[in-house]
Amino acid sequence: MWSNHPDLLAQPVPRYTSYPTALEFRPEVGADQMGEALAAVQAGDPVSLYVHIPYCDKICWYCGCNTGAASKAHRLTAYLEALESEIRMVGRRLGGRARLQRLSFGGGSPNAIPPIAFVRLVDRILTTVQGDRPEISIEIDPRAMTKDWALTLAAAQVSRVSFGVQSFAPHVQQAIGRIQPLSMIETCMTSLRMRGVDKINFDLMYGLPGQSLADLDETLDQVIALRPSRIALFGYAHLPSQFPRQKRIDASLLPDAHLRLLQAFHGFERLVAAGYRAIGFDHFALPDDGLAVAADAGRVHRNFQGFTDDPSKTVIGLGASAISLFPGMIAQNEKNAGPYREIVANGQLPAVRGIIRTNADQKRAAIIEDLLCRSRAMIDDDVLLDSARPQLDALEARGLAEWRGRSLLIPSHALPYARHVAAAFDDRYRWPQNLLVLPEIREPVRAVA
Repeated sequence: MWSNHPDLLAQPVPRYTSYPTALEFRPEVGADQMGEALAAVQAGDPVSLYVHIPYCDKICWYCGCNTGAASKAHRLTAYLEALESEIRMVGRRLGGRARLQRLSFGGGSPNAIPPIAFVRLVDRILTTVQGDRPEISIEIDPRAMTKDWALTLAAAQVSRVSFGVQSFAPHVQQAIGRIQPLSMIETCMTSLRMRGVDKINFDLMYGLPGQSLADLDETLDQVIALRPSRIALFGYAHLPSQFPRQKRIDASLLPDAHLRLLQAFHGFERLVAAGYRAIGFDHFALPDDGLAVAADAGRVHRNFQGFTDDPSKTVIGLGASAISLFPGMIAQNEKNAGPYREIVANGQLPAVRGIIRTNADQKRAAIIEDLLCRSRAMIDDDVLLDSARPQLDALEARGLAEWRGRSLLIPSHALPYARHVAAAFDDRYRWPQNLLVLPEIREPVRAVA
């Protein structure tokens, strides 16, 4: 069972795909700092690359990604030309020293570009940043998946494909502007598997408009039957002020907080019972998948792509809005495709904002990662512990955190609050005072079962 603390669930908490988070990025970190970080990469250092394609054939109403409609071919062509220029600039600064471990394409929808353009990008990257058969992954919109794309992915030696499934309930798909029947996903998976691409991920969502517990259960039945390698089950965040496309969603149809928690718990139980290994609160992997193997060995990490078994400490982002992560710095490229192209055309690296990570930041980041990835962290720094004490005391009084000597644990019933526990070590996060009141004066805590 999971504890139900409505006031905590109602409080926005960062997802902590980095620390410090993107809210702290400032323009003082830009192209010069990015160039210095690339030049500091040592011979043989493992790096991973993330390539952002900010276009989709169709824009879904729920989406919070940095993406636009791929309706004009000249925009795609101009963007890809700028992307290749950025790849060359990054390659020159790396000087052949780095060793490429992972290459990931996300968006948007990378299959919004022509297959031949994707092959060209892969070739350009692999000849610019050397590596020993790096793992290549890509996010795919099933609605734009074709036989040519399946052949292309196999030929490019892509080993992992992620599908945005969200829900198989027709009325839910209609409510979020993403129509893709079960048969479409089945066809996509068959097309890939028959060509040797068998590492397939699904993204699912709960908390969608008009989505009942029975709707989620039926979707889970269908997903479990298809047996993808990994599953992410995210809660929909309705933020129409930040993402105007979400204004098309009828907010009156959204599940309330209690139903959302029930859906999350039900999904967790169903997937674990079906043989998936739970990673954190919302990721799941089959036992023989690399992520589950890494979880069993305590080697799961967290970056801008979520939970990962990627061991690289340096992740270089390419394309508009892409984020690069170095041990001592985080940098983000210009978000908008037009200005991004202009910066690159002028021969400059497109990093325009970010943050320098101090030693204290890196210590806090390690604790936050341990709590989210392993539900425990060793706290051996008294200064950091003292700064987190008020939040930790309140969370411990609620039963959401436990101590074993200097080791801080998140019990299994507190999984939905892992980010709240992690936030205690975020010295930039401002906790509302009412959440620090001890629970004796509150209503009894209910459990979700």
